[in-house]
Amino acid sequence: MVVSGYCGSIIGSMKEKTSITLSREVLAGIDRMAGSKQSRSAFIEGVLHRYLIEQAKAARDVREIELINKHADELNAEAEDVLRYQAPPRER
Repeated sequence: MVVSGYCGSIIGSMKEKTSITLSREVLAGIDRMAGSKQSRSAFIEGVLHRYLIEQAKAARDVREIELINKHADELNAEAEDVLRYQAPPRER
């Protein structure tokens, strides 16, 4: 999977060992959330993976809005032109 410069998959990807320092409170929260079903590393990797995907989507949304705004005047003019060709509503 490729997400705006982020390549990887939680399952089957090469792993790099790293070390981070977390507060006791954060570790306790991780342990509660991860439970006995997954390791701290797997839990943290999953959380960070989802975060990276969310950030890539947010960046894409910003680019799309910029593109729409860039062409807004042209799109609005086209819509007004189409509306001029529509039949006026009938009076009852």
